[in-house]
Amino acid sequence: MPQSMLQLGTKLPMNEPLAKRTPSQSDIAAFKDLTKIDALTTLQKSLNKLALTAPSQTQKEVRIEFDGFEQLFSRYLHEGVDQSSIDWQEIQPPPEETVIPYKKLIEADIDDPKSLLDKLIVVKLNGGLGTTMGCQGPKSVISVRSGLTFLDLTIQQLEQLNRQYGCDVPLVLMNSFNTHEETEKILQKYSHVSVKIYNFHQSKYPRVDRETLLPVAMNMTSSENECWYPPGHGDVYQSFYNSGLLDQFIEQGKEYMFLSNIDNLGATVDLYILKHLLTDETRHEFVMEVTDKTRADVKGGTLIQYQGKLRLLEIAQVPKENVDEFKSVSKFRIFNTNNLWVNLPAIKRIIEDKTLHMEIIVNHKALDKGINVIQLETASGAAIKSFEGAQVKTTSDLLLVMSNLFTLTRGNLVMNKQRSFPTVPLVKLGTSFTKVKDFLSRFESIPDCLELDSLTVSGDVTFGKGVSLRGTVIIIANHGDRIDIPPGAILENKIVCMPPAQFYHWYDVNLRMRMLGIETKKVAKMNEEAAVALGADILGEGAA
Repeated sequence: MPQSMLQLGTKLPMNEPLAKRTPSQSDIAAFKDLTKIDALTTLQKSLNKLALTAPSQTQKEVRIEFDGFEQLFSRYLHEGVDQSSIDWQEIQPPPEETVIPYKKLIEADIDDPKSLLDKLIVVKLNGGLGTTMGCQGPKSVISVRSGLTFLDLTIQQLEQLNRQYGCDVPLVLMNSFNTHEETEKILQKYSHVSVKIYNFHQSKYPRVDRETLLPVAMNMTSSENECWYPPGHGDVYQSFYNSGLLDQFIEQGKEYMFLSNIDNLGATVDLYILKHLLTDETRHEFVMEVTDKTRADVKGGTLIQYQGKLRLLEIAQVPKENVDEFKSVSKFRIFNTNNLWVNLPAIKRIIEDKTLHMEIIVNHKALDKGINVIQLETASGAAIKSFEGAQVKTTSDLLLVMSNLFTLTRGNLVMNKQRSFPTVPLVKLGTSFTKVKDFLSRFESIPDCLELDSLTVSGDVTFGKGVSLRGTVIIIANHGDRIDIPPGAILENKIVCMPPAQFYHWYDVNLRMRMLGIETKKVAKMNEEAAVALGADILGEGAA
């Protein structure tokens, strides 16, 4: 028997059958430890070989990134796949004093805005592609309003800020390897804007085979991007540090970064928050903008207190039996907007002290080759527990941004004053609207949404010009059917589910009855009778 086996347990008498021996818990633990050590050692050897295939001018950068991946992989092995799970009984709401109502901040006077803004940089997460919306290239170049892209509007916002206060707030873009080259080309058209633009790239980590726990990539020069992945926006702190920009901005006297997604047009610089950060008696190293959770946000991250520290809780960390409870807006009332204000010297400290700790998100994927892989990611908001003093992803969001719910002023989207209440509607569009090209082809013009509460659309549905949507509207085209909402239609508290010819007839009858002055209640009653006859469910008090 090999000596290594003898070290795992009690020595057996030579005449005792091996099959009768039951491994002790210490045996099992020791075996697992050896397995982890072997897996990590094998990965290190594989990464070293992979790094040697990189061009000589990039090898130093590649090795720095691989060191980061190795640390993440080591944590994954030692903490276990289920480490992301959480002891549900230990979850507590954040202490009242840690959540500061915005109305308290605006009581302060902003005497010298320029001196505040001189301490700030704006960082935008620009690593995402527009592929989920049917677009090629970075999501930031998708046209949003009046031919302007997310990037255009972001730069307009900062231009206006710098011009208004005579300051020099720079824009910093974190690109992924998917967007970096294209973004650098696009930035050439902004050479004359009054905003200094910097960019750095997110780490490029290898996907590993789920069975062998080894990288699927054979070399660094292959054009097969599916062998690699950007490790989530939690990588922003390490990548920013690696780029040298962090030290550069600290030397310039900058103190805070305002971090948000490039497609979050509501993420604008707020002087009241900035003043609070720079003048409060307690120096806050990390501030997260949160808001009340709505039905549209039930899957989004929330803020909790866990084991004495503030922590971001994502749905991936929630035990299956508690998912419904997590989605409850009555218990978990706070929604993380992913707008973060982070102290620059504090980032430098936790990186160099190696005290940055974020929960690992294990993402399982299947490659086109049929290989099952895992990729290890982190979220930027999860860093909140490492500091002291401590949001358009779908075409549904695009519909709201393009509608009359918002007005555009110098790159800023502002809620239309004509809307009676300040919340945005809950919008769910079906798969026929997923791609931007398909989405745009289904609207002759974007509907009037000023009085809309909720919209659900499923199936083959198109909208004519000048349609108004009010209250709760549900439109469902059955498989093989198509529903064309006619030009000028007003749908208020309606469920529409019928073939187009019947819908046109129903809408025309409703309109004529209204013109003839027939009472609303009679119209509603006739609608109910028509619904029974048509097998459709039409709710409300008429179409017009």
